[in-house]
Amino acid sequence: MSPQRRVEEELHETAHIDYSHVSIRWNPSVAQLYEDALKYEEGSAISSTGALVTASGSKTGRSPKDKRIVDEPGSSKNIWWGPVNTKLPEHVFLINRERAVDYLNTRKRIYVFDGYAGWDPKYRIKVRVVSARAYHCLFMRNMLIRPTDEELESYGSPDFTIYNAGAFPANRYTTGMTSTTSVAINFHMNEMVILGTEYAGEMKKGIFSVMHYYMPIKYNVLSLHSSANEGPDGDVSVFFGLSGTGKTTLSADPKRSLIGDDEHCWSDHGVFNIEGGCYAKCINLSPDKEPEIFNAIRFGSVLENVIYDPQSRIVNYDDDALTENTRCAYPIEYIPNAKVPSISTNHPKNIILLTCDAYGVLPPVSKLSSAQAMYHFISGYTAKIAGTEDGVTQPEATFSACFGQPFLVLHPARYAKMLAERMEQHSADAWLVNTGWNGGAYGVGERIKLKYSRAIIDAIHSGELAKTEYELYDVFNLQIPKSCTGVPSELLNPSKTWNGSEESYVQTRNKLAQSFVENFIQYEDQATPDILLAGPILPSA
Repeated sequence: MSPQRRVEEELHETAHIDYSHVSIRWNPSVAQLYEDALKYEEGSAISSTGALVTASGSKTGRSPKDKRIVDEPGSSKNIWWGPVNTKLPEHVFLINRERAVDYLNTRKRIYVFDGYAGWDPKYRIKVRVVSARAYHCLFMRNMLIRPTDEELESYGSPDFTIYNAGAFPANRYTTGMTSTTSVAINFHMNEMVILGTEYAGEMKKGIFSVMHYYMPIKYNVLSLHSSANEGPDGDVSVFFGLSGTGKTTLSADPKRSLIGDDEHCWSDHGVFNIEGGCYAKCINLSPDKEPEIFNAIRFGSVLENVIYDPQSRIVNYDDDALTENTRCAYPIEYIPNAKVPSISTNHPKNIILLTCDAYGVLPPVSKLSSAQAMYHFISGYTAKIAGTEDGVTQPEATFSACFGQPFLVLHPARYAKMLAERMEQHSADAWLVNTGWNGGAYGVGERIKLKYSRAIIDAIHSGELAKTEYELYDVFNLQIPKSCTGVPSELLNPSKTWNGSEESYVQTRNKLAQSFVENFIQYEDQATPDILLAGPILPSA
C-alpha cells in the first residue's frame, strides 16, 4: 500500500473522512500549497519577497477563554485545573469532533501534514495536522519538523492529531461552550479539535501544550517556554521572557548559534527545540533592527494579516490596520546562524530570566540562588506600560507562571521543581535581567539601552559576572554586581540612579514587592519552604 493510500485509509478508519469524495493532499510541496492558497483562499497573495500573504479572518490572535482540556481519568489528576485549563466532558469533545469531521467532509480538498514535534529522536512525537486550508498546512509545515522521504516511508500512525475546521463555528449552545470558538485537547484520544477560529497560532501553541504534558509525564523531560542558543565552545544559554522583554533580540547573537526562539525541552541528554520553524512578530519590522527575521520572509514563509501595496506587493510592516499581531512563520533554517538539527548534547550553563520592569526598581542584572530562580520562574514577572493595552495609563505588574502560563498543563511548581533539579545537577547559573526602566518609573526614568543589556549578556557568557564582586539589594534580597564591562557601574543599583526623592523610591520598590508577594499566594501550597523565603521581604511597618 502506498503511503498516500495508507493515510487515506487511516483517516477513514479513525475519523470517517470520506476520501472517495474529498481529495486528500498529503504532505504537499510548498509550491503546491502556494498554488492552492492563491486559487481557493480569498485574501491570499505573494509578497514582493516571495512570501505567501494570508488572512486569518476575524480572529487575529489566540482565544484563551475558549481553550478546553477533556476531563478524563487517564490525565485529570495531573492537570492544573483552573483559569488556564478548563474542564470539558469527553462527550462534548466528541460532539465537536464530529462537527469538525462533518465540515471537513464537505470540502473538495483537505490537507494532511505529517511531521514531528521535538528534534531529539528519543523524545519526538509524530504529529498529524488535518486542515481545510492550504495556509494552515503550510504554516504547520514550517512550524513542525519536516520528515525526510525515508522517515515518511516508515512514519506509521501519528502520536497526536489536530483536526482544524476553524472556518466552521462551534455550536455555542453545546454544554461547555461559551462562544462559537472551541480549541479542545483530549489526552485520552491524543487529539485536538479546532472550531470557530482560523488563527494558525492555535495549532502551534496547542502542540506546545501537548508537549507540556507529554514530556514531563511520559519522559521526565522538562518543557520550557524559552529561546536557547549555543556558544562556540558548546555552552548553552536558555532565555525566558514574556512579550517585550527582549527574549528574541537578546538570544539572536551573531557570536552564538540559535537552537530555537520559543519552545524547548531539557532532557537527560541536553536541550532540543520543539519546533522546526519560527513564528515572529512583524509589527514595525525593519531590516535595520532585525535583519535576520526581515530576510527570512521569502518563498516558503507565511505572512499573516499584513497590509501590502496592491501593485508592488511590498509589505508595510508599520501598518496595524488588521491587527498589531502581524506574524510570519518560516523554517528555522532561514535564520543564518540557526543550529540544524536544533539540538545540543550540552546542558545549559546559564538560565536567564528576562523582565521589563517599568517601575524602575529591579536591577539590570542579579545573580539568583536556586530558590530565587524557582521563585522568579514561577512568578514570571514583567510590566505593562501605557499604550500597550487600552486603559493602561500607569505601569502595571503582570505575572505569567513559568513565563508561559497560558500553555501550562501541570501545576507551575512541577516545572519549577524539574528546573531546580536540572540546575543543581548540571551546576547552571541563574540570572534575573531587567531590560526595562532605570532612574525612575516609566515616564520619568529611561529604558535601559539595548547595548547595556547586550553587554550584560556578554558578561554572563564570558564568565565575568560569575566571578565579580556583589552587593545585596534590599527587600528583593538580590545579589547585584558592583561592576560589569560595558555598563556604567551606577546603573547596576537602581537606588543610586533614582530620579526623585528617597521616599518615592521606597514606595515604588515596596509597591512592586507587594505585587510579587500577593501574586505568589496562589502557589504557596505547592512551593517548598526555601522557595517561599526566596521572594521579596517587606520591612515591618
